[in-house]
Amino acid sequence: MNNSANKRFIEVDFPIRLVSDESEREKNIRHGHISTLHIWWARRPLASSRASVYAALTPEPKDEEERMKRSQFIGELSKWENSLNKNLIERAREAILKANNGVPPKVLDPFAGGGAIPLEALRLGCETYASDLNPVAVLIEKCTLEYPQKYGHRQENSYFGEKTTNPLLQDVKKWGYWVLEEAKREIGKFYPSEEDGSIPVGYIWARTIRCQNPECGVEIPLVRQTWLAKKDKKKVAYKIIPKGNKIDFEIKEGKEIDFDPEEGTTARAKVVCPCCGSGLSDKDNRRQFQEGKAGQRMIAVVLHHPDKKGKTYRSATDKDVEIFKEAETYLEKKRANLMAEWGFDPVPDETLPLMSGVFNVPIYGMTKWGDLFNSRQKLALITFVEKVRLAYKKMMEERYDKEYAKAVVSYLALGVDKISDYCNMLCQWRNNLETVGHLFARQALPMLWDYVEGNPITGASGTWDGAIKWINMSVYSGAIISKAHATTTQSSATSLQYPDNYFDAVITDPPYYNNVPYADLSDFFYVWLKRTIGDLYPELFATPMTPKAEEITEMAGWDPVRYSNKDKKFFEDMITKAFQEIYRVLKPEGIACIVFAHKSTEAWETIINALVASGLYLTASWPVHTEMKERLRAKESGALASSIYMICRKRVKKETAYFNEIKPEIEQRVKEKLDQFWNEGIEGADFFISAIGPAMEVFGKYENVEKPTGKKVSAKELLELVRKIVVDYALEKVLKTRIESVDVETRFYIIYRLNYGQAKVDYDDARKLAQAVGISIEDSKLIKKSGSLVSVLNADDREPGKEKSMIDVLHSCLYYQKRNDRDSITKLLKEKGYLNNNDFWQVAQALSEILPDGDKEKQMLQVFIFGRDNIIGMGKIDKGQKKLFEEE
Repeated sequence: MNNSANKRFIEVDFPIRLVSDESEREKNIRHGHISTLHIWWARRPLASSRASVYAALTPEPKDEEERMKRSQFIGELSKWENSLNKNLIERAREAILKANNGVPPKVLDPFAGGGAIPLEALRLGCETYASDLNPVAVLIEKCTLEYPQKYGHRQENSYFGEKTTNPLLQDVKKWGYWVLEEAKREIGKFYPSEEDGSIPVGYIWARTIRCQNPECGVEIPLVRQTWLAKKDKKKVAYKIIPKGNKIDFEIKEGKEIDFDPEEGTTARAKVVCPCCGSGLSDKDNRRQFQEGKAGQRMIAVVLHHPDKKGKTYRSATDKDVEIFKEAETYLEKKRANLMAEWGFDPVPDETLPLMSGVFNVPIYGMTKWGDLFNSRQKLALITFVEKVRLAYKKMMEERYDKEYAKAVVSYLALGVDKISDYCNMLCQWRNNLETVGHLFARQALPMLWDYVEGNPITGASGTWDGAIKWINMSVYSGAIISKAHATTTQSSATSLQYPDNYFDAVITDPPYYNNVPYADLSDFFYVWLKRTIGDLYPELFATPMTPKAEEITEMAGWDPVRYSNKDKKFFEDMITKAFQEIYRVLKPEGIACIVFAHKSTEAWETIINALVASGLYLTASWPVHTEMKERLRAKESGALASSIYMICRKRVKKETAYFNEIKPEIEQRVKEKLDQFWNEGIEGADFFISAIGPAMEVFGKYENVEKPTGKKVSAKELLELVRKIVVDYALEKVLKTRIESVDVETRFYIIYRLNYGQAKVDYDDARKLAQAVGISIEDSKLIKKSGSLVSVLNADDREPGKEKSMIDVLHSCLYYQKRNDRDSITKLLKEKGYLNNNDFWQVAQALSEILPDGDKEKQMLQVFIFGRDNIIGMGKIDKGQKKLFEEE
């Protein structure tokens, strides 16, 4: 069925474990990584991007020896430390060129986002094209894939001969320093140093509300906890000291800490007054914010002396508050002047929408993007915006090339973005590291009661100086990667501007259904970029906010008011159009690699339908770990650790197949690949998702798959078959015994724990899993429903009585064991016929193996299994013998 005479390496093999290990490891790498240029959410690892580009553009191995050597080479190629290894990269480039008759292959990423995939295509010598609908993404791509390569090389003659310099690197540094000095000159007085030369690097603030007790009325500081430094060898906290209807704070260190700093005044929006003990509900709390009655109070100042190690702390004084108020007054004047000069408000006045679970801050009265910043933060940011605009003006006066100056100032604009991420009222003081945390540690704007205001004009974390240094690392590495630059454009993936049959490969990472609300999140940066360089990129910043109508995401679940039309059907229709465009621009013998990750079968139904409708079909698929498994497991999350790399070709024959005829082929292919994935360590929810690709390799070959009645087989029906195959396969692997000897309720419990651990999952996903095993979720005693989510009860959640299934009996045994009631264990096992039943003990053993380390039930099971011989022995002793035994 493959319309290409020559298969590619990625269609027959891929070193999953090697690439997965490097992709996970890369999450901890920052120095020189493109993630340090600018935040972009769910950016693909460079390791898996580089490996997949190479494997998709080089031929299949001739024999087993070559397969092993090439797999090892891909593993080496994917390592971070080899990303600039000239010898290795050159070998990869030569192999790609040779496979494409000496011509660099044309590679497109129509969902380029943060630029990881096209950067690796560029590194490997491809003629690279990148596009995105989102203007923030496009600017990041220009600064990653275009400007460093275009402007980062200049040949200069010197006494020692010809050498290559990087003028872009030098000018970003030069003008970055100029902007900083100009900003310091103007607003430095609002961050005054101490008499001993110590510099304030942070101000700890708490939002405040009034106690509703009429006899109290104190201004309550809303704090979660009071640690300032929480390290093994350094402990500093502030103490809340009630004094009548007033509250003071004192800094305490080491042994002086005679209180629990973990205890604050608020938890989950509920508040307790430290003075009178009165409580305020979450509604009372929110109402004061919404009515404008809430305030804020400066608690402490964080200091650093340039000649000394570490940080010191002191309580905030009236003088500190007075300086802040002076900054407030100066802001009003400067804001009015800039508004008159620029014709728009320098402080973002665009609406900040409420999006449950993403943007919660509007509930507390923050309804404009500018509301996320306190007065001094607003002053700092609009000052940096102004200085960047002035830097461009000065470059023009000094007769810089216009396009080159635009490139330089683009990096300075990204610098404003970087400090805005650290310079807002949702930044946490990271007491374990004593640094300012940034806002987008999560993909959300969650409410924060107490926050840190950093000093952006110092050299500490989250400052302008640090931002320019990180940005320049990307400029440096971008220039080294390639002298050829990519073509970057803003366009929708549903309407590409390229001719038919143009690309040798399309390698892309489309939005994962409803995982990330990219457009709404990026508005945080868009509003600042528009003010800083909007006039230089009128085509990118023409709209009031980032374009959202055509963004291919399912958003009705996030925001049913603004996005009622962006439901499952919208996503499926739009992603189908995008895949059809990929089909159109791909050469007949071209190859596509589409990366997707989502734990819901609903999302996968849309992808399967879109692929079938587009004319693309899978020739291979590979699950690659792209997230840190430890982090996911620690949070008891049902989230995936893997992304599925789906390798596609253009379908050239229009064929119809009958589902019952291709079912055996689907089952054989899925089981064949599951053997490999199981051995590669793919586990949990990832294991089921990994099986979808192999099923699609068979199913997707046909334009239509029908039942004998002529009705088309739906993606939903295919996924039901896949789930059944995976469940049976996994149970056989886990139980190591006859599946038919284990009841369906127990099978469901095992497979749920294997897939999701202790996590809650969507009701529909749990229902489908139960259906695959053969039970009804509504009738199961194991299920606990909470809203749209369900969880499965464990041993600690259950009590003995009316045991029907094997898992009921096992949980009752663990209940009795916890109470040291051996008699009840023996009696129950005898009664149910499980005392010497090997299948029962095998179930207990299987569960103890699949539950993660640290799990309470796992520990209970291990003790239970360890005592098996004693339990069986006790069961063989009759009552009289037992009495004698006990008397002795």
